[in-house]
Amino acid sequence: MKTIDRILHTIKREGAVTAKQLAEDMSITTMGARQHLQSLEEDGILSFYDVKVKVGRPTRHWSLTKKGHARFADRHGELTIQVIDAVEHVFGKEGVEKVTAEREAQTLALYQKTLNQLSTLEEKLQALVNMREQEGYMAELEQTEQGYLLIENHCPICKAATRCPNLCTSELNVFQRLLGQDYHIQRQEHIIQGQRRCTYLIRSTSLSS
Repeated sequence: MKTIDRILHTIKREGAVTAKQLAEDMSITTMGARQHLQSLEEDGILSFYDVKVKVGRPTRHWSLTKKGHARFADRHGELTIQVIDAVEHVFGKEGVEKVTAEREAQTLALYQKTLNQLSTLEEKLQALVNMREQEGYMAELEQTEQGYLLIENHCPICKAATRCPNLCTSELNVFQRLLGQDYHIQRQEHIIQGQRRCTYLIRSTSLSS
């Protein structure tokens, strides 16, 4: 992977970063990292903001612009929207809902084949992360004081989900049905609402009540 692509993937996963952070992560010089960042900013792919520190110059943080986010794959986005429009035109909103429900059922069945073989919550969540990662969601799992945090730094169906929000509701339904009533899942960040990623907090119902 080229250095520029590695930089963009790092920012996509981690959010805003400094040139120093990138240099350390990628084993390049800070000057080299800064040159790449400035070049990407000139192309409209990155933007920056400065954070004041107690001593010295402000720290410059770099993040993706809308154009930068668009560089990441949205699998067949335009075609999917055309299909959704066609289904709605021919079969109405009920037709779209049926298609969404069928996709939900197929996704649930696919995930269950793997998760049903596992016993602990952590094993199931890690397997889910692995499957979502393979599907292009740039998925990660973190353990916090509140519970587990499922992070998706990218949405490969973002255009379709913007056109048909039921797709997002459907994915939340799949997660909830996979884990069962012993766990409560709450979406805390949402890409189509303007956040840079989607996050889901997963807690035991005995703790969240």
